[in-house]
Amino acid sequence: EFIRSLKDLKLIERKNGAYHLTRDIHDVAIPGTIQDVIMARVDSLPEAARGVLQAGSAIEREFGHDLIKRVLSMPEQELLSHLSALKDSELLYERGIYPQSTYIFRHALTREVVYNSILAARRKKLHMEIANAIEEIYKDSLDEHYEALAGHYVGGDGYEKGAEYCRRAARKHEKAAALNDSVAYAEKRVACLERLPRSSDVEKQLIDTRTILGLYYTQMNHFFEARDAVDPVVELALKRNDKRRVAQIYTVLGAYSHFVKESFTEAFKYLGEALQISEEINDIVSLVLASNWLALALACNCEFEKALTHLERALEINAAANSLWGMASIKSNTVVFVYGWQGKCELAYQTGLEAVRLAEESGDAYSKAQAYTSHGYSCWYKGLLDEAEQYLLQAADHCNRINLYSWGSNANIALGEVYSARGDYQKCQPYYDKGISLAERGRFARSLTIYVRVALARAKVLNNEKDIDLESLYMNTAENKFKVADGWISRDIAEILLNIDDWHISEAEDWVKKAIEADNRNGTMWQLGMDYAAYADLLKRKGDLPGAREKLGKAIEIYRECGADGWLKKARKDLAEL
Repeated sequence: EFIRSLKDLKLIERKNGAYHLTRDIHDVAIPGTIQDVIMARVDSLPEAARGVLQAGSAIEREFGHDLIKRVLSMPEQELLSHLSALKDSELLYERGIYPQSTYIFRHALTREVVYNSILAARRKKLHMEIANAIEEIYKDSLDEHYEALAGHYVGGDGYEKGAEYCRRAARKHEKAAALNDSVAYAEKRVACLERLPRSSDVEKQLIDTRTILGLYYTQMNHFFEARDAVDPVVELALKRNDKRRVAQIYTVLGAYSHFVKESFTEAFKYLGEALQISEEINDIVSLVLASNWLALALACNCEFEKALTHLERALEINAAANSLWGMASIKSNTVVFVYGWQGKCELAYQTGLEAVRLAEESGDAYSKAQAYTSHGYSCWYKGLLDEAEQYLLQAADHCNRINLYSWGSNANIALGEVYSARGDYQKCQPYYDKGISLAERGRFARSLTIYVRVALARAKVLNNEKDIDLESLYMNTAENKFKVADGWISRDIAEILLNIDDWHISEAEDWVKKAIEADNRNGTMWQLGMDYAAYADLLKRKGDLPGAREKLGKAIEIYRECGADGWLKKARKDLAEL
């Protein structure tokens, strides 16, 4: 850019195959920034050509011939002459064949500098003219231009139309499960509506938009942002008796109560009311959302059959609507929160495969992030560690790309468990750490991080890192509010105590008994099999081989019933060695 600017400003010229200064070096003013370099080149252009360049920069980095012609209302030959000058100056290049040409700024920064040089009043006028031209030229395919129209109407202070096109763009991205983009356009729509005079209709649109924004955030598991989105309109929705939006707002608040506050009483209250209102008004969307989030709360409380009923209802509605990403999402939840936790490993595995198939057919990163995570979990439950690793690594990548913290946290935690199961206690630790970090970044499920901290401590002890603060571990454990994690945490603590030294075996036995009691009570059968396998290891250490064989026999029986083939094979091998 700097060399081009020297050429355009005629400060250098080419002679005999080399460049030379055209004047004394002391007379050359070197621009201080790259922006100054670009503006020096732009300012050297004829005024009319500069106007064309500015109009193009207001459109986008790329703009079509028809659109720039319509915006400028300039005679064709005059426009072509200015565009030719801009190409010769190497500020733009042309793609395609006239008159279907597209003109592109050679560098995004050039476009940005030119755009920022436009006076505010002219900029707003240009944006309105561009928006009107797009509506006219592309009236038969407006859905391809919702995003551009939203941006230009907002840029031109046309907030009413800007809000409408933001609504359409958000809905379009929702259908494609591109929820980050849906969030962005819903937020822009809120900003547009809040700049309009407050009328009854605008108030209604604000309730709609903030509720939808809250639902998008909830689907992304950004629960704080979801609550903040709906808080300003809760009373308005109740006052207007807008039952559909009240049901959806209660769903948002119920999910927040569950995953952030970890108050099951409050979560069941909100989600129960959301479901009741949805049924009363027979609103399908509200019914799916309330059913899904109520199911997850019930599952964390180990009410698996109730949870499954609600998930099956949500799946049925998504199937009727042929929503591939909706079906993939519900099946993924069913794998992780119901079948996996219950210990129905074969069902989890088959359902995980179905979720992956639907996600790949849908093609979006959101579906793949959930489906690959859930199927990775199902492979781990089944004891297929190589297959689990393959899916979980892909899942972690998809989650990372779309900032899906909750599923990303789960994928990394499961990878930690896979490497731990292989006995690679050093490799598993960074994955546990990443799982904790993502959960903390998303500010949800403190009970999840409690479990993972215990799993991380277990890995460190098994890696011969003995510097573990047991008292702190016990205190954290007491704060767990998810019943489903009770046995898991107790078993990991038992293994820590068993391996930290020779003086905690009796205490370790107490903790493994707690794990067995909790998993029996909660119906978490796969975990119960793991408890008995851990108990067998403890009794072997004590020299009680008959007792060890008995506990391992129980683990084998449970693994067989669960369909945990890999774990069954391992347990049989361990029994043979005993």
